[in-house]
Amino acid sequence: MLAAARRHVVCAVSGGVDSAVAALLLRQRGYKVTGVFMKNWDIVDEIGVCSSDRDCEDAHRVCQILGIPFHQVSFVKEYWNDVFSYLLNEYELGRTPNPDVICNKHIKFSYFLHHAVDQLGADAIATGHYARTSLEDSEVFQQKYIQKPQGLFRNRFEVRNTVKLLRAADRIKDQTLFLSQISQEALRRTIFPLGDLTKDFVKKIAAEHHLHHVVQRKESMGICFIGKRNFEKFILEYLEPRPGNFVSIEDGKVLGRHKGFFLYTFGQGAKIGGLKDAWFVVDKNTVSGDVFVAPSRDHPALYRDVLRTNRVHWIADEPPAELIRDKMMECYFRFQSQMALVPCTLTLNQDGTVWVTLVKPLRALMPGQFAVFYKGDECLGSGKILRLGPSVYTLQQGNPGEKRVRELPADEIKIEPLT
Repeated sequence: MLAAARRHVVCAVSGGVDSAVAALLLRQRGYKVTGVFMKNWDIVDEIGVCSSDRDCEDAHRVCQILGIPFHQVSFVKEYWNDVFSYLLNEYELGRTPNPDVICNKHIKFSYFLHHAVDQLGADAIATGHYARTSLEDSEVFQQKYIQKPQGLFRNRFEVRNTVKLLRAADRIKDQTLFLSQISQEALRRTIFPLGDLTKDFVKKIAAEHHLHHVVQRKESMGICFIGKRNFEKFILEYLEPRPGNFVSIEDGKVLGRHKGFFLYTFGQGAKIGGLKDAWFVVDKNTVSGDVFVAPSRDHPALYRDVLRTNRVHWIADEPPAELIRDKMMECYFRFQSQMALVPCTLTLNQDGTVWVTLVKPLRALMPGQFAVFYKGDECLGSGKILRLGPSVYTLQQGNPGEKRVRELPADEIKIEPLT
């Protein structure tokens, strides 16, 4: 334990129960632990919207109870530039972004990692995510920085001891989807203390160690910077209204008006003035501003089984050897964290993008979300969904609304440049 005591782990503390127990477990293992609270959203111009101040107080109290140093760091500028501006751009393109994936990629596992190592002298970082890696703690401390290869496909003769991202023991709480864009560099230097625990057991540990104030907190849900406000009201503070029509996918009739296609995502219920029953968003046209709707939650226009991503971020292999060799590979897919894994076949394109063919159509696949791929317990990586194949409804019949839906601008269908 003397060797462990010399190891310095900087743990991200959010004020919630998961990060609190992560810090506690690290301290119990004998490491030198420092808690750091990240401020990512500036609420100076907002009115009591975000609970950032209270979160910070709760995180500080956790560190006091555990007897570990507490620091704050502001990534407000970085969050605005790398996360929030990205989200606004995605909404304007008619897509539905995932802020948690982008925040983890740029803020927690890049800026925070480098702050912990360069400014605080960390040997490793830790978070309260429910995930595991293929490294033991002792191996994390032995990792050295390895520069990522510049080419699209890495040199197959290069020997690399890559680190795998693995699903958590608690399948319901597994958060590998949100970590599917982080780098090898970050994964090599990260410990996930909760990876082998269930949420219930984490709460029990917290209660037994006098962390009652975080046990009693409600689970944070939704987008942090929006808080309790109405999404439409919030987003219209940043994007100009772009009024358009609600159009029936079945007969092309205009059913009502809306303030902007970016306010709606596939599968969402749309309240249309003058109509008693809810209709559901099945597609959008960002040129005309039309939002296409269907009269039932499970309308076949909501189901699709083919999609295309941008260049996939592969976590361990770049890309997997089987996919390079055969140009096709069977694996499992999800685009939402708690959905069941769905078998699929990937087809690799020359630019690193993939076509994904699902064994069954899924409801409300959303451009802008991340297609995340798995084999067994391993999370292979993810790519942003850019295009969807035809819906079940379209395949069943050439419906009159389809032509108007498919009048897509170039920005909607182009494959993004390599990054």
